[in-house]
Amino acid sequence: MGNESVEEVPEPLRGARVEARGLTRRFGEHVALDRLDLTIERGETFGLLGANGAGKTTFIRLVTGYWVPTAGSVRVDGLDPTTQPRGVHERLGFVAETSRLYPELRVEGFLRFAGGVRGLTGGALAAAVEEGLARFRLEDVARRVIGNLSKGYQQRVSLAQGFLHDPELLIVDEPTSGLDPLQRAEVASVLAELQGRRTIVLCTHDLDEARSLTSRAAVLFRGRLVCCGASEDVLGAPDPMALFRGEAPAGLAQTGSAA
Repeated sequence: MGNESVEEVPEPLRGARVEARGLTRRFGEHVALDRLDLTIERGETFGLLGANGAGKTTFIRLVTGYWVPTAGSVRVDGLDPTTQPRGVHERLGFVAETSRLYPELRVEGFLRFAGGVRGLTGGALAAAVEEGLARFRLEDVARRVIGNLSKGYQQRVSLAQGFLHDPELLIVDEPTSGLDPLQRAEVASVLAELQGRRTIVLCTHDLDEARSLTSRAAVLFRGRLVCCGASEDVLGAPDPMALFRGEAPAGLAQTGSAA
């Protein structure tokens, strides 16, 4: 019996599932998102690409429940962000393009505040803050005032607050916008370490960032889905910039479902 092998039990797949069906948002005559069908599976690192005005931010605001769809639906683990916001927000971490921080607070104090807003208290709050400082390599600046930090460190603080309550879904909007090359590499390294641990939706117009950090990607153009597929297929076309002009690579289906 001592020689019998023990079969390893794989860890259960974590992360939230996001499903949009016919998702539409209009502002008067302007259609910001046009009948989007898209599925993001549990544990995926998913890239949502497109030029400014393509519909990426609109999609984010619909998933988070900040806006209500004009038509169609979006669900996070089967929950409607509009009618079941608490259930969605418990699963959701969000990192905005422009860091929404309190520059007068110290890093550790801000994370304690953010954790309290998320309902963490006592030992659970202290443990979450400690883990956040370690995970995003913020121990050395924990007592520093946020407003005195570099943009790279401020973005790390923003990532830490978004992940503080250990969400199943992390949405990151243009995480390296406005950063210098070294800061961009630092933030990309932090995001790479999170791959496979949760569902991550990375909204970006940076092709190199999408290539290195995502496993599957979709491209939007003027609110419509141009194409969706494995990142290497979507971004491996001879002229990837054509994606931002609304031109799908030859042979790549315009479907938002996983293969």
